[in-house]
Amino acid sequence: MVTTYQMASRHLLAQARTELAAGDVRQASEKGWGAAAQMVKAIAEQRGWRHRGHSQLFDVVDDLRAETRDREIRALFDVASALHANFYEDWRSAANVAEGLDDVERLLDKLEPLIR
Repeated sequence: MVTTYQMASRHLLAQARTELAAGDVRQASEKGWGAAAQMVKAIAEQRGWRHRGHSQLFDVVDDLRAETRDREIRALFDVASALHANFYEDWRSAANVAEGLDDVERLLDKLEPLIR
C-alpha cells in the first residue's frame, strides 16, 4: 500500500495541474488535496500509524512536523486542506489554486524522503 499511496500522490498532483489548465479549478483543488493526503497516508501506512480520517491525517502531519522540526510541513498541509475546502466552496481563483498546487508539490518533496 505504501507504494500505491506514494504513486497516487504524484499522479493526483499531475492530474490537478491538467484540470487547472483545462479551467476546472474545483477539480484541481480536490486533486491537490488528494495528492497531499495520499503522501501522508504512505508514510503513516509504512509506520503503522492510523490514517483513515481527516483528523488522523492531521495527527500524522503533527507527528512528522515534530519529528523533522520542519514547521513548514504543517503550513503546507494546511494549504492542501484549504484546497479541499475550495472543492466545496469554489471561492479561490485559478492563480490562487496554482500557487496552492506549487505548495503541495513542495510538501510532497519534503515528505517523500521520509518514506523508509
